[in-house]
Amino acid sequence: MKLLLILLTASLCQQASPSKGLEGIWQGTLDAGGAKLRLVVNVTKQPDGKLAATLDSPDQGATGIPLDSVTLTGAAVRFELKSAGGVYEGTLNQEGTAIEGRWSQGPGSFPLVLTRAEKPPAAPLRPQTPKPPYPYDTEEVSYENGAAGVRLAGTLTLPRAKGPHPAVLLISGSGQQDRDETILGHKPFHVIADYLTRRGVAVLRVDDRGVGGSAAGPSLEKATSEDFAGDVVAGVGYLKSRKEIDPKKVGLVGHSEGGMIAPMVASKSADVAFVVMLAGPGLPTEEGFAAQVTAIARANGESEAAVAWKRRLLGRVFSVMREERDDAAALRRAHEERAKLLAELSADERKSYGLAGDEMEGIIRIMLTPWFRFFTAYDARATLGKVRVPVLALAGEHDLQVVPAKEHLAAIAAALKAGGNRDYTTRELPKLNHLFQTSETGSPAEYGRIEETVSPAALELIGDWILKHVGATHGK
Repeated sequence: MKLLLILLTASLCQQASPSKGLEGIWQGTLDAGGAKLRLVVNVTKQPDGKLAATLDSPDQGATGIPLDSVTLTGAAVRFELKSAGGVYEGTLNQEGTAIEGRWSQGPGSFPLVLTRAEKPPAAPLRPQTPKPPYPYDTEEVSYENGAAGVRLAGTLTLPRAKGPHPAVLLISGSGQQDRDETILGHKPFHVIADYLTRRGVAVLRVDDRGVGGSAAGPSLEKATSEDFAGDVVAGVGYLKSRKEIDPKKVGLVGHSEGGMIAPMVASKSADVAFVVMLAGPGLPTEEGFAAQVTAIARANGESEAAVAWKRRLLGRVFSVMREERDDAAALRRAHEERAKLLAELSADERKSYGLAGDEMEGIIRIMLTPWFRFFTAYDARATLGKVRVPVLALAGEHDLQVVPAKEHLAAIAAALKAGGNRDYTTRELPKLNHLFQTSETGSPAEYGRIEETVSPAALELIGDWILKHVGATHGK
């Protein structure tokens, strides 16, 4: 569940040469379909007299991205970042204090005014991010998933009270993520680990395959959620091997796709004592994906016509995926279906519909990966019906990524009940988004602007439920 870095372009006008050069710090706010992001361009002059620059996106925690070219011709300014297909073109004013232009990528083109600044903007506040010294022990660990030939690395936090302790393994959402599930400067898993360890629960958080200290393994590009479930099994085995851990009280806390993987593991392993699903799915993934696209598009102010067009396009691509197992043939057919739908649109509609442009190429390729094929064919209800251990399933009222929250929670409860599970709790938490932040609309565009990383109420609910089920009590 990582956001793509949004990049720039523009149209230019000519005017008299400005009184100042381009060297210095330039900052502005890009409003791209409701996603407001601060951008900072740092321009320097090299010894040979040529200009060089780097790009920062403070709200996304991205800094020092080298730009491929920087030019100032008269008053015309141009920045290019080839790896993302981004170009910014604008006009520097006579005073040399502002650049007015546009930033484009694929079919999108957005106005962006950059103004000269004396110093870069402060990093967004993240007051919940834990800072040492900690009242518990922290250990860097690694272990093998021998079946997959993958070595995994992470951080184990251990209470200082006498053990053995109950423990949880945190499981991240979609995409390769670090052990803190870092997104837009937020570190949700670090916050959760800190909170639970202070309450007496040991926590293992792990870099996903190919990230940080974890190896990619021999076939990361072909890995599916089922393969990542194997990594979780290895992590549970590692926790059980530690003398500080009570082997009968090891549970799983999974977020988003991790909330899908946790029941997969618990349904097959007798070593899992409980499961916490944070924004985990209960409905078939294909159905949920279409609902996600619709909800986010509406939250970003897109027209109902655009929403309907996107749903038609996704429906046709999903049909191709189901009918055509050969990836090359499926890619060809998917583009044919897109071309048919694009032919129905006017030039203006093609520009304004987010999935109508060249970036759809990348989206279609992702949809044809083994991971996405498995993910969208998966029906969580069949797995949940086999889970016998206690389950806590939480969802945010404003979640626009696993939607609709009420329906997912109802499906989770129904599947657990049908399977004979008598110890489960489902709860929709008011105003919380997919990251369990207190939000206004739930749009991903808000994630970086919100200072809160994880709602304290959600943390308390998770901690209380876990301690109740492991038969332990500890101060808050």
